[in-house]
Amino acid sequence: MLMNTIRLSPYLAFNGNCREAMEFYQSVLGGELEVSTFRDFASTQTPQEYQDNIMHSTLKSDTLELMASDGAPGTPVIFGDSVSISLAGKDEAQLTTFFNGLSAGGTITMPLEKQVWGDKFGMCTDKFGIHWMVNISSGSPAAT
Repeated sequence: MLMNTIRLSPYLAFNGNCREAMEFYQSVLGGELEVSTFRDFASTQTPQEYQDNIMHSTLKSDTLELMASDGAPGTPVIFGDSVSISLAGKDEAQLTTFFNGLSAGGTITMPLEKQVWGDKFGMCTDKFGIHWMVNISSGSPAAT
């Protein structure tokens, strides 16, 4: 098993104030903040009023990685459900096994499939109600 190539990272969800929250966390915790809006991915399926919302952000330092986004269009975040555990790496077989195991007896909320940014990604809620995200890196930048 290649556990040393897989990382476990908290993923927070917000109702339109993700940028504000992540800038606050950066001011407190330090690190480099990367932010992508829905507009950055030129998704024609995203309503205009959500284009400037955060599709994905990452705050990284030598000691932490915190990820976050605004809720999906038309799906308000219910706090208490605002945190997911993210597993990410390049080991497709191991991460697929993790996804299948975590979703057994639970609910797959997004199938593990190739996404617009080029990676395979899926989400599930396990049988205990814990939310998980799995990202399998393609190793190449997304098509523009």
